[in-house]
Amino acid sequence: MSAIAKISEADGFDGENVEFKERLKEIIRDRSFSEGEPQQLASGRTSNFYFNMKMTMSEPEGLYLIAELMLAEIYKEKCDFLGGLEMGAIPVLSAITTRSFSKDKPVPHFWVRKKAKEHGTRKLLEGQHPNELRGKTVIMVDDVTTTGGSVLKAIKEAQSNDITIKTVITIVDRMEGAVEKLREHGITLKYLCNADDFRS
Repeated sequence: MSAIAKISEADGFDGENVEFKERLKEIIRDRSFSEGEPQQLASGRTSNFYFNMKMTMSEPEGLYLIAELMLAEIYKEKCDFLGGLEMGAIPVLSAITTRSFSKDKPVPHFWVRKKAKEHGTRKLLEGQHPNELRGKTVIMVDDVTTTGGSVLKAIKEAQSNDITIKTVITIVDRMEGAVEKLREHGITLKYLCNADDFRS
């Protein structure tokens, strides 16, 4: 798979970004965001606000908007494949890949298992043969970033297979250190929304 061509602002999508983002925020606020009683996050921290992005990703309009907005960012960079950590990234990866095909600029994806299967190939990278990924440039996708620890595990596994990663795109950044943590590893974090868009 060759690198994806960069799409310029003249192609028209950028003019819809503001409208698309505002509508996505409405859906996330309605379906995925809650405040109140402290809950434990994947990072191990506790917080009095929480994002359950599965509720937005399982809603057709929400997933469509996520795919469109992420593609607008993906097409700006050199990228051979998309990747992400199971389970949160998989619905987004599938939606993006499907939309990219309909735009005649297809981008395939793979995902990283949190734990190898007990049978079969027992590999952690799924969806592509490792030989197809070696030496390629990948953009990683995430649903919610907090400290960046979860996506960084996926990145390190991918990098161990000679994959180059310089960018992560997440739906929501909780603004709790992920930008800085990933920057330490030479990786830029981009996000569609952040915690300030939702907290009261």
